[in-house]
Amino acid sequence: MDNAAPVYSAAPKEFQPPPTDARALMVDGQIRPNRVTDPRILAAMRHLPREHFLPEHLAEFAYIDDDIPLSDDRVMLKPLITARLLQLAAPVAGERCLVIGAGTGYGAAILASCDVSVVALEEDDTLRAVARTALGRHASAVNLVSGKLEAGCPEHAPWNLILIEGAVASIPEAVVSQLRKDGRLVTVLRPEGGPGKAVVVEQGTSGPVWVESFDCMTRLLPQFRAVPAFSF
Repeated sequence: MDNAAPVYSAAPKEFQPPPTDARALMVDGQIRPNRVTDPRILAAMRHLPREHFLPEHLAEFAYIDDDIPLSDDRVMLKPLITARLLQLAAPVAGERCLVIGAGTGYGAAILASCDVSVVALEEDDTLRAVARTALGRHASAVNLVSGKLEAGCPEHAPWNLILIEGAVASIPEAVVSQLRKDGRLVTVLRPEGGPGKAVVVEQGTSGPVWVESFDCMTRLLPQFRAVPAFSF
């Protein structure tokens, strides 16, 4: 079982920096010192108002260095995890990308700034409503769709890149099969109750090949808890 979601207390608003300063502090204090060097990702995180990608009652927590609970079983990934997963994904201009578990749309918006085509898949109605508003303001080219996360988005496949925004215990074969032959999938592999590791799954000519990257801890997506699928 995952640990209970942390309870945060924010500094009084009069002591909080303006959002533009908070974004700069986030990038310069959390992101750049931790080996994130992709200028596209850094620029997008400096520019995008992360607070707009949260429900109003959570906006004051936008720049904390931790996951932000959005519901009983979903979180907004901490900024550093988002940045490192996107850098690991290494998006190439013109690619077709699917974000599974897009939540409120922040990661999809950053990805779209890399000059790629993005479909953001989210099945939670409340999260999707926040994403629709935020993406409409800041990344209108992102195609936000509803559907079961574990099914992926076969109607728009194949994909150059699939990003699953959250930890998984397994990846359904139906999702992996939606990659192009030279495509890759990026997520956090985390066995139930165990530590997490960022991984890249590449669709090779003889089947999927996965490569571990960095240690990474975040909450398991409930749709990817079961193991009778493509597990490692």
